[in-house]
Amino acid sequence: FFSAPATTEAYDSLDPNGNITIKWDIISWTPDGYVATVTMFNYQQFRHIPAPGWQLGWSWAKKEVIWSMVGAQATEQGDCSKFKSAPPHCCKRDPTIVDLLPGTPFNQQIANCCKAGVIKTFNQDPGNAASSFQISVGLAGTTNKTVKMPKNFTLRAPGPGYTCGRALVGRPTKYYSSDGRRVTQALMSWNVTCTYSQFLAQKTPTCCVSLSSFYNDTIVNCPTCSCGCQNNITRPGSCVNDNSPYLQSAINGPGKLTGQPLVQCTSHMCPIRIHWHVKLNYKDYWRVKVTITNFNYRMNYTDWNMVAQHPNFDNITKLFSFNYKPLTPYGGRINDTAMFWGMKFYNDLLNQAGPLGNAQSELLMRKDSETFTFQKGWAFPRRVYFNGDNCVMPSPDDYPWLPSASPLTKQPWTLPLLVFWTALATLLAYYV
Repeated sequence: FFSAPATTEAYDSLDPNGNITIKWDIISWTPDGYVATVTMFNYQQFRHIPAPGWQLGWSWAKKEVIWSMVGAQATEQGDCSKFKSAPPHCCKRDPTIVDLLPGTPFNQQIANCCKAGVIKTFNQDPGNAASSFQISVGLAGTTNKTVKMPKNFTLRAPGPGYTCGRALVGRPTKYYSSDGRRVTQALMSWNVTCTYSQFLAQKTPTCCVSLSSFYNDTIVNCPTCSCGCQNNITRPGSCVNDNSPYLQSAINGPGKLTGQPLVQCTSHMCPIRIHWHVKLNYKDYWRVKVTITNFNYRMNYTDWNMVAQHPNFDNITKLFSFNYKPLTPYGGRINDTAMFWGMKFYNDLLNQAGPLGNAQSELLMRKDSETFTFQKGWAFPRRVYFNGDNCVMPSPDDYPWLPSASPLTKQPWTLPLLVFWTALATLLAYYV
């Protein structure tokens, strides 16, 4: 009865089929094992694996060892003392594998390797949405019947957040020659599917949304403590003021090597704030300005993306300085979800907190006479994501709504009239 929520934590209605699929293809047998090509495909529409990159782990089913690797490496060799001659690359029962860095010598590379573990999204950069390495496994089976699949796969990208299923035997992968005239296939293929859960990735949210409009002086800030609260007693140094004389020493403090965020002291304490401003209203169009601000002093967000949901996204007419792609998570029946990201070599890098730590664009949307209205917060997004994480939205009751008529606004006209008739009735009663 209580196990149902655990199975739905990784489900995202805006990307219901998103996952990272690991394909393990045995391409040849060796005297004591096999050689395999392992590839991770990112089938998520708007969630990528940023620096410092992925870490892939598993447990061997028997007493396998890794003789050698191309395109990746194990983080630890383990105890290889029983091997008298050349020791294996890794003897651990539960190895952890990381990608090699750019600039690795060509004789240690294979296709789709050596990108420091960074995997882009299919929408932003399909050519870099996969990562591969080759592994030579020893002390393993040498036929389809004797070889055993690894188990207990784990994927850190770069922290926790992904849950991996068990390896399943799949249809052998086919490989095409460069001229496309010959097809070969793997001797055996295993598939592992890993899904993301924001609940597992971090304890608190990572972004929030603020709102404003031309028709209301109210600026709705991010909810207080959206991503945490300032508490210098229990968590000293958890944030830093932008005018602090100790700013640089705090940035270079103990958390720098671990990538621990160091955010600017704000009421929301979020690394990222997205501000949605309803800017102008024309006869047939309306205009929105979106600003993304980085409050994290230790992070440059490379190849960032933002996903928003709004009913008027089916009528986006013009977009300035952002790339755009519509998402149709409901089978194409409703076009109310859009993905935005920066232009290459222009604003695809969101700099760390400071004067340059922001990116902004404007959206021009055509009005639909049947549905368009500024009333009751219609002009603001329903949901906003940054780099795949759901951002904290303000309460709908706080949205800057259109000024509307109310009994109080009519009081200056009705009150004098009421006083006049009351005084006249009193006067008549006196003389009568």
